[in-house]
Amino acid sequence: MHERVDVGRVVAVGASNLTRGFHAVVATARGMWGRDVEVVAALGHGRIYGGPSVYFGRRLPGILESGLWRALDERPPAATRALVTDVGNDIMCGYQPSRILEWVDLCVARLQRHTRDIVVTGLPHAALAGLPASRYLLFRSLFFPRCRLTMAETLSRGAEVQEGLRAIADARGARFFAMKREWYGLDPIHVRPPMWASAWQEILCGSGSAPRPPRAPLGEAFRLYALQPERVAYFGRERVSPQRGIALRGGGRVWLY
Repeated sequence: MHERVDVGRVVAVGASNLTRGFHAVVATARGMWGRDVEVVAALGHGRIYGGPSVYFGRRLPGILESGLWRALDERPPAATRALVTDVGNDIMCGYQPSRILEWVDLCVARLQRHTRDIVVTGLPHAALAGLPASRYLLFRSLFFPRCRLTMAETLSRGAEVQEGLRAIADARGARFFAMKREWYGLDPIHVRPPMWASAWQEILCGSGSAPRPPRAPLGEAFRLYALQPERVAYFGRERVSPQRGIALRGGGRVWLY
């Protein structure tokens, strides 16, 4: 359980789980810390930490190469809670655990320039461990068609990264959060939609922080999902969207990188 503190800014980095549940992160932050809370994020389906990612013709810079870091340096100081999530894509893109952990450690080190209040989440390792080989091949083909790792190789690298994430959190004074098996269903790598609100509340705020997780209005959820990051390329054509902070009707402001 996290200590109950006042937070003015949430910084979140991740990939598809963060993208799918981003409205729940925003609603949770607003419910816990008020209508003036800022949410600054680098996310996106297929996003990885150390290099560009391509997902159905859309290309995003790596999290470490995004404009997030410049934006944090330019913004005035604020009490900040940071989330480091969705590290598993880097494994499926073929990077070795040692390289992945170097990237995550650098990410946490950069965040420490702005806050010591950092949460590092683990991998959905338990959900993958009990998966039939045929279903692993199906999901590997759907989400990572270029990946050729066997299930045994994926689990082995995942276990190494999982332990490395724990070690980074311990060494950096961050909190490590182990993802829960019951949050996953047939899809072993994405939190089930009915669990988005409660899962992100627990990750962001700790269990028992509120009696009922807040829910974002449906229109706000769609709007947040459709927001464009600062830099993205579609089929080779770059699109730049200056981030001035989108003000939400329910409260809070959002920047995406």
